[in-house]
Amino acid sequence: MTVEKPPLINPYDNLPSFDLAEPKAYSPSEREELLRRYYPDYRPDRKTTLHVGANAGDVLPDEIASILESRSILSKNVLPAVPSTPDIEVDLLVIGGGGAGIMASIFAMEAGARVLLATKLRVGDSNTVMAEGGIQVALGEDDSPVQHFKDAYRGGHFTGDPELLSVLVREGPDVISWLIRKGVLFDRDPSGNLSLRKGGGTTRPRLISAKDYTGLEIVRVLKEDLLNSGVTIWEFSPAVELLQGPEGSCAGAILKDVDNGSLKWVKANAVLLATGGTGRLHIGDFATSNHFGATGDGLVMAYRMGAKLLNMESFQYHPTGVIYPSEMAGMLITEAVRGAGARMFNRHGKRFVQELETRDVVASAIIRECEEGRGVRTPSGHHGVYLDLTAIDREMGEGTVERRFPNIVKLMGKHQVDCTKQPILVYPTLHYQNGGIASDTSGRTHVKGLYVAGEASGGVHGKNRLMGNSLLEVFVYGRRVGEEAAREALERKPFSWHEVNLGHVEGFQKNLEKEFPGTSRPEAPILFPDYRKHSHPDHA
Repeated sequence: MTVEKPPLINPYDNLPSFDLAEPKAYSPSEREELLRRYYPDYRPDRKTTLHVGANAGDVLPDEIASILESRSILSKNVLPAVPSTPDIEVDLLVIGGGGAGIMASIFAMEAGARVLLATKLRVGDSNTVMAEGGIQVALGEDDSPVQHFKDAYRGGHFTGDPELLSVLVREGPDVISWLIRKGVLFDRDPSGNLSLRKGGGTTRPRLISAKDYTGLEIVRVLKEDLLNSGVTIWEFSPAVELLQGPEGSCAGAILKDVDNGSLKWVKANAVLLATGGTGRLHIGDFATSNHFGATGDGLVMAYRMGAKLLNMESFQYHPTGVIYPSEMAGMLITEAVRGAGARMFNRHGKRFVQELETRDVVASAIIRECEEGRGVRTPSGHHGVYLDLTAIDREMGEGTVERRFPNIVKLMGKHQVDCTKQPILVYPTLHYQNGGIASDTSGRTHVKGLYVAGEASGGVHGKNRLMGNSLLEVFVYGRRVGEEAAREALERKPFSWHEVNLGHVEGFQKNLEKEFPGTSRPEAPILFPDYRKHSHPDHA
């Protein structure tokens, strides 16, 4: 096929006339073919087969394989000796200061555990605060957790774990009630009830939100609760290695003080990983919507200790990341705008996909338009499609965009794009890690004493996630896993600090040497992305 290359011009010059005619719905076979041909997860290039660890034989993106089959950052040759005493001893160490870590810490403290929350940056610095569109929960009169389950299971192409998903939808309403009692201000309709909206791939309106900064509003409330809870908090203290205890169990972690580089040794009866995802690895050179700290640290440490990973070949490329202006590349435009009536157009002004298809289908359709020459070329040579919000004001009244999506209007306005009058140029952005560390419904991993919650875990969503379900997962499983980890930590048989070691790291590195003799391996966790190694102009 000959691909026509449009001229290199400002994408806002000579905008086409937008044809509002609705495109036809895809049949199941057309969706499958679209995904197979265009969605990054399905493409065979830039993949690596793992040779070491619990997932040996799995074929994963190069960037994920690189951090999993890596050496410790503590030392290339000799690991540090365990000191005579730990710097601190607690019942539960929570690693990660996003929504899941905060929620788990609050409930673990209430359960009577001594809790240390350690986070790479500040409490709240995470993907949770960047969640714009809303949180799904079955609260409508014609809705139910069963219907929520059906939508989410179908949206994940029937690959999610039914037990994990069942807990999510069943406990969702109670968690939302708890958040409201704590003071979270969700949007209300004129009657004073929670305002429910529809997201892509769902059969019922069940998204509740706080304008377009839902995650930030929830963390605003919970952070205050955390600070008054008695939880010990260490900021700027990322974990660099887990510690092994009796019978291969998890017995704590080594933290690194970002300010002075010193190591802090933590003895803990239980460790809960809430370290988030991997967007900042820029898989496939995609721009990302993720927080600066999303470098997959928890995956690396858990994998060395023997934890099994699940669906790590699967990622969510959110359809509408900003692609122009390039300094905003990767910034998310919430799916809620499409739920409110925004439309997408190619460079000829034609709609090419029904905007409320599942995210992976919409993303694939955008990639197809761009690869087949119907995308809009930016001055930096990338391509995207138009996302037009003006239809929202036309259909719902002047000022609706500004009232419901103030953050988008504000941020785009800073770059001279008035999205109440102009379309936004978008392209899929790396948004979410569908897979993660395998666990049961209480967050237990395959390693005794090691728990996981939030985006670091895998299984709930399968290989595609519907909008708003990750935010619900953060709080449902944050609470559930925090309580369970605290209970088991308090009941754990006492063990001596002298039984603590780094034998699992040493053993993993020996296996690396057997599989890759004479070759150097990358070091991980990487903690922070190094953009000196990247040349892609749109990394944000």
